[in-house]
Formats: sequence, C-alpha cells, structure tokens
Amino acid sequence: MASNIEIKARVDDFEELKVRAEALSDQPLEIIPQEDTFFNTEKGRLKLRVKAPDTGELIYYERPDQDGPKRSDYHLAKTNDPENLKIALSLALGVRGVVKKTRYLYMAGQTRIHLDDVEGLGHFMELEVVLHAEQSDAEGQAIAEDLMRRLGVQEDALLEGAYMDMLETHIS
Repeated sequence: MASNIEIKARVDDFEELKVRAEALSDQPLEIIPQEDTFFNTEKGRLKLRVKAPDTGELIYYERPDQDGPKRSDYHLAKTNDPENLKIALSLALGVRGVVKKTRYLYMAGQTRIHLDDVEGLGHFMELEVVLHAEQSDAEGQAIAEDLMRRLGVQEDALLEGAYMDMLETHIS
C-alpha cells in the first residue's frame, strides 16, 4: 500500500489560511466538491469518494487516531460508475455515514494541502505528505511539521480522527 504522513487541524481563519497555502503552493488551486460515503468495516476505514457522477475513488486506509503527524497506509481504486459501486457496497457492508465537503487543494512539493469546508462541522486543514519509497516516517513528519509551522497552524488546533468520527460525535 502507499503511505503518507497526515496532520489534521481545526481552522479559525479560513481565508487567511487560503492566502498562506497559496503562497506555498507550486501548482494552481483546485476546488473539488466531494461526497465521501463511509462503509462499515472490521478494520481500517473504507470510503467511496464521489467527485462527479462519472468520477469516484474507493479508498481503504489504516491510520491511528492520534493528534499530530501520523502515518496512513492506503489503497485507491478509481471508478467511472461510483453510484453503482455505492449501491453494491451499501448492500454488502452497510453505510456508516456520509461526509460532504468542498476541498481547496494546494500542492507544496510532495505535500497535498487540503483546506476543507465540511458540511455540519466547519473549516479544517489537512496535510498529506506522500512518502517516497525511500523516505522514512520521520522525514515525512519533519516535512509536515515544517509546513504546519509555515502555515501558522498551532498544536492546540490538531485533531486525531476522521471527519466521519467527528460527525458521529457531533450528532450524538
């Protein structure tokens, strides 16, 4: 499986963080509406991300729930028929929940900077340092922590779980 080092944080000033991310980005901003359907699993997390009626990704990942930088191992499978795949997975596994968001994607080297406007939760930032085969977790963590500092994200804003976890907690 592919791996990355992730950091997730709550964002107070979304517009200011967009300006900082834009200054660090080496590619044009991409705005991506996303709907993630999470399915019940015995281990890890499985979600179907729909970006358009004919564009989706089935994503399986394993990641510890902890604050700060953490390793995530994942596998992606692209689909051009996400609705039909969602029906099959829903019947087989059951739906855990749905997360809807608008993602502002910036790229800084090997790091994906996500600024997310999540329906029902608010504004967040995720850093995903995509690890190269020869890179250690420590190298990825150093990159993530440097970007976190350069973006002005404070440690007390760091979060541990997935948006789905937060929605479940928020609802109950």
